Amino acid sequence: MPNPLAYLMLAAWPVVTIVLFRRLPPARAMIAAILGGYLVLPEPPAVFDLPLFPPFTKHNIPALSALLTCLWMYGRTGPLLPQNLLARGLLAVFVLSPVLTVFANPEPLVFQAAFVPGLGVKDAIALPIQQVLLVIPFLLARLLLNGAEAQRDLLVALVWGGLAYSVLMLIEVRLSPQLNAWIYGYYQHSFAQSIRASGFRPVVFLYHGLWVAFFCMTAMVAAFALWRRDRVGNRAVWLLAALYLAAVLVLAKSLGALVLAVALVPLVVLLGPVMQINVAIVVACLSLAYPLMKGAHVVPEARILQQAAAIDPERAHSVAFRFDNENTLLDRAAEKPLFGWGSWGRNHVHDQVTGTMLTIADGRWIITIGVFGWIGFLAEFGLIALPVFLLWRETVKRRDGRVAVSIAPLSLLLAFNLFDMLPNATLTPLTWLIAGALTGYAEVLRAERLRAADRTPFTWKPIL
Repeated sequence: MPNPLAYLMLAAWPVVTIVLFRRLPPARAMIAAILGGYLVLPEPPAVFDLPLFPPFTKHNIPALSALLTCLWMYGRTGPLLPQNLLARGLLAVFVLSPVLTVFANPEPLVFQAAFVPGLGVKDAIALPIQQVLLVIPFLLARLLLNGAEAQRDLLVALVWGGLAYSVLMLIEVRLSPQLNAWIYGYYQHSFAQSIRASGFRPVVFLYHGLWVAFFCMTAMVAAFALWRRDRVGNRAVWLLAALYLAAVLVLAKSLGALVLAVALVPLVVLLGPVMQINVAIVVACLSLAYPLMKGAHVVPEARILQQAAAIDPERAHSVAFRFDNENTLLDRAAEKPLFGWGSWGRNHVHDQVTGTMLTIADGRWIITIGVFGWIGFLAEFGLIALPVFLLWRETVKRRDGRVAVSIAPLSLLLAFNLFDMLPNATLTPLTWLIAGALTGYAEVLRAERLRAADRTPFTWKPIL
């Protein structure tokens, strides 16, 4: 169980956030509060679980602290909600559809030796609040990271965060994942999943080694983007940082993150901003298409497994295991397709005697469909993917190829994060930060375009 230090860190983070906002510009303070909290605070079960509220964790305490601090120090300096009507609609469905999930699941699941409770009034209150807490980074980033300088600050923060985290990663590569146990008194996942290739993959203070490797990959791509586009400072520093983080990523022993890195780095280094955004659109479309094709049972699983077996039989076995669980969970979700089964593990298949869950849900898409149904999936994935489409629309209509140089690699990172959410549940506050930054910048471009045509789309107040 977590020790007192774990709860003290969670309780102290609002104070840390206030200090950051007093010493840094608002955009940098918000980035530091959310990114720092994600990297150093303890994972559940270190939570504050209050009645009628969802658990307050490292994934929502920093964002909520940043929002309240920002409102306290600066008041409302601009519209908090997106200006795009589709984005507003998706946001409304994302927040409110869990209420319908609760109404559709009042019955408990009864087994011979156990039961899973039905959903009630408490869940109807807690689940929408949980959804609001999840999207606070999106709303803040849309307001504060919609300019070129703030977007560069986000890339720089990712690089420096990755460099700092790499030291802890290397410690765990050598000594095994122990830092969370040494500092917070518990291990946050299965230790067996940290043993890989006659060594260890680091976990540090995140949920799983896959999350650590994905963050390291993100920091490495950010470093390459700064080296390729930055004209301020010493470009050699960014190149050395990128190469060093690439070496650390190899030591993290995550094939998925390595594959994403091999795909992303050439795109960031070789393509111009508009082409990067075009590629991001293609990746986002593929990410949305897979769950829809899977739901329609048109994914060529046998062919994929055959090709995987030709490369690595062990990986083919892993893919087959994942396909089997996805198919079983989709069959389960088909019983309540619109709004899902809700929380408490009700979306899983259970042993009829003991009530033990017999399925494993790895991908974020299958988790969301099982818990909140296809309506919840379309709202969540649509809200994350929509910024890429909005940005692409504005670049097409401008026709001059002029966009902020930092927004293009951020669009690629968001699209590939969306793609990684197919096999993994790597939806983090950083995902929402990048999505919010893209949304805000797309709205600024639209306002400029309509203003140039002597049309007034809305009143845009300057960022803090």
